[in-house]
Amino acid sequence: MRILVVSDTHHDVFSLRTAILRQPKAEVVIHLGDGEEEAAQLKPHFPDKAFLQVRGNCDWGSALPIFGEITLEGKKIFYTHGHVYNVKYGMYQIVCAARERGAQVLLFGHTHQAVTDYEDGLYLMNPGSLHGSEGTYGILDITPAGIVTNIVRL
Repeated sequence: MRILVVSDTHHDVFSLRTAILRQPKAEVVIHLGDGEEEAAQLKPHFPDKAFLQVRGNCDWGSALPIFGEITLEGKKIFYTHGHVYNVKYGMYQIVCAARERGAQVLLFGHTHQAVTDYEDGLYLMNPGSLHGSEGTYGILDITPAGIVTNIVRL
């Protein structure tokens, strides 16, 4: 299963649409916040994809949850924007939150810095910011052989 992971689109509908179109095999789109409006705008145009969203610190007035959990292909994914876990100052809080929930995958945004890592049974990914000409997004592939994370420049 392929999952498109995006964050921090900051009203950039064009870049979000481009990322979705470039990943036609992605069955799920997870938006990690700071882009509630554009994700809601595009969701009806891609009825074959499941959209999961959380709110970011710039999604003012949003009723979206702060974090989400889902199990796909037998792997538990914990996803959040990251601001409530102070990710700009370190990973300790958010990693603890993911481990407490028994997650195998942690997805977060907020820092605008793309990163993938693996730490003692936990895959971590921040897809960076999809906004602008230097935008990036993440691909999470869950297969019988394992989990693969990649960052893609738009």
